[in-house]
Amino acid sequence: MALLKEKKKEIINNFKTHPKDTGSAEVQIALLTERINNLTDHFKRHRKDFNSRRGLLCLVGRRRRLLEYLERNNRKKYLEIIEKLNLRK
Repeated sequence: MALLKEKKKEIINNFKTHPKDTGSAEVQIALLTERINNLTDHFKRHRKDFNSRRGLLCLVGRRRRLLEYLERNNRKKYLEIIEKLNLRK
């Protein structure tokens, strides 16, 4: 499911690193997390939607790779984004 334009702009504004930033790792991780959360709610209603479940697994893998990249290159930003998005427990 696609994000609404307003919600997407709000997420970008919360996580951007400079005024014209729309594609940094932090922004991408935040957008992927929102899509993952939406799909998780979708699966509570539609348990047998296996095609969308595959898409969810692809999104989770992409977010994991971006988080690994961020951890390697900027540990401080990695810890901040983990805390902001409540990813690790």
